[in-house]
Amino acid sequence: MHILFLLNTQGILPSSIANSESLFLTWIIIMTVTVLTCFIVSELTGNYSQVDKLWSLLPVAYGWVSVLSSPSPRLILMASLVTIWGLRLTWNFGRKGGYSLIPWQGEEDYRWKYLRESNALKGRLRFGIFNLLFISLFQNIVILLFSSPMLLAAANPGEPLTIIDLIAALLMLAFIITESIADNQQYLFHREKRKLHGTKGRFEESVKKGFLSEGLWKYVRHPNFTSEQAIWICFWLFGVAASGQLLNFTVSGPLLLILVFAGSSRMTEGISSSKYPDYKTYQQTVPRFLPLKLK
Repeated sequence: MHILFLLNTQGILPSSIANSESLFLTWIIIMTVTVLTCFIVSELTGNYSQVDKLWSLLPVAYGWVSVLSSPSPRLILMASLVTIWGLRLTWNFGRKGGYSLIPWQGEEDYRWKYLRESNALKGRLRFGIFNLLFISLFQNIVILLFSSPMLLAAANPGEPLTIIDLIAALLMLAFIITESIADNQQYLFHREKRKLHGTKGRFEESVKKGFLSEGLWKYVRHPNFTSEQAIWICFWLFGVAASGQLLNFTVSGPLLLILVFAGSSRMTEGISSSKYPDYKTYQQTVPRFLPLKLK
């Protein structure tokens, strides 16, 4: 707390966080324990998707810890929306084999394997440093930051709900729905691609190409990523409503998330382009995130 007070007197921390020191410290403790756990478990098991397993759970934890600390209608609404988002994403990750009681048996994101074998990160020491600084630490910082509008809501519990809150809630729910549709289409496509029992041949054209280009995927190349970014941009609006400031520190969360998805999608598409001959044509004809054909 003394450190936070000193930072606040120097103008480094926003006053809204400094006024809720205990809650902010609780968040930092949760994040620190998570970072260390993810790093140690991933290094011991060789499965580097430990943060992926917690991505949908941490914002929910931050939300309800905040409600317990400083309950208000806005914060309860925010925590409830984050819980809906988290339960859906957790279920989707689980049905793809992402969870296991044994840490090294859960399915690992295939992109970590490509990075481990790349020239830049080849070797246990290099990838270990990358694991600590990016996979375990940076990703957890991003999660904390895009969840941070709840800190502003907790710091301003007396501010009434506004039309901005209503708009943010409705848009957030809409994008949770579009992300659900996109994820389900991708799940069914991969089942069909693996010729699993019960699939109906809905994506025959995509199966022939090797990648999904139907449903929402014919409008943008990553409709699930588009929706995820939009969800947290909408969530930032709650912080605007709570603080009365259009530009506040919480905007760093969605901005960093956009950068993460930009890099992630670039790597994913590089892998797809090397595997599927038609993918480059798909890239040239279908926008990456926004359904706009810019010339």
